Amino acid sequence: MNTELLNRFDAATEKLTQQLSSLNEEQLNKVPFEGSWTAGQLGNHLYKSYNIIDVLKGNVEETHRDPAVKLIEIEKTFKDFSIKMKSPEMVLPTNKHIEKERLLSSLKERIEIQREAIKTMDLSKTCLDAEIPGCGPFTRREWLGFNTIHTERHNYQLANIIESL
Repeated sequence: MNTELLNRFDAATEKLTQQLSSLNEEQLNKVPFEGSWTAGQLGNHLYKSYNIIDVLKGNVEETHRDPAVKLIEIEKTFKDFSIKMKSPEMVLPTNKHIEKERLLSSLKERIEIQREAIKTMDLSKTCLDAEIPGCGPFTRREWLGFNTIHTERHNYQLANIIESL
C-alpha cells in the first residue's frame, strides 16, 4: 500500500466533500461568476473523472520506468493556476440541476473505490485500456495520483467559487 498517496488522496477528497457539504442546494447550483461552473458542476466533473476502476482493473503490463514519473509534470501543470484547461467531453459536467445529497453520495462511492485500489492493487503496473491525450499510458499509481492532483486543483477553484457566492 502507498501510504503517502492514500493520505494525500484522503486529504484532497475530504476537503472536496467538506466544501460541497457546506453549501445548500441553491448555492450548489448557482453560477458564481461569468464563465464559471457551479460548485455542483465542479463536483459532477470530478465524479465523472473518478470513473477509472475499469481502467485500473483492466489490461496491464509490467512498467519499465519509475511508476510515478509522469506525476512530476502533471503536478507542475495543475499547480499553475494561470493555465486555463479544457476538459475532455466525457468528463464535462451536466447542465441540469444537481441534487446535493445524490452528488455527495455518488462522489463518496467513487472515492471509496479509489481508496481500496490504493490499498490493495499493485500500483506499479501500466494500464493499457485508456490514456489521457498527449500523456501516453499511465500506471495505476499515476492514474490515482492524477485524480489526487486534479482534486487539489479543483479544491482551490471550489474555494474561489464559494467565496464568490
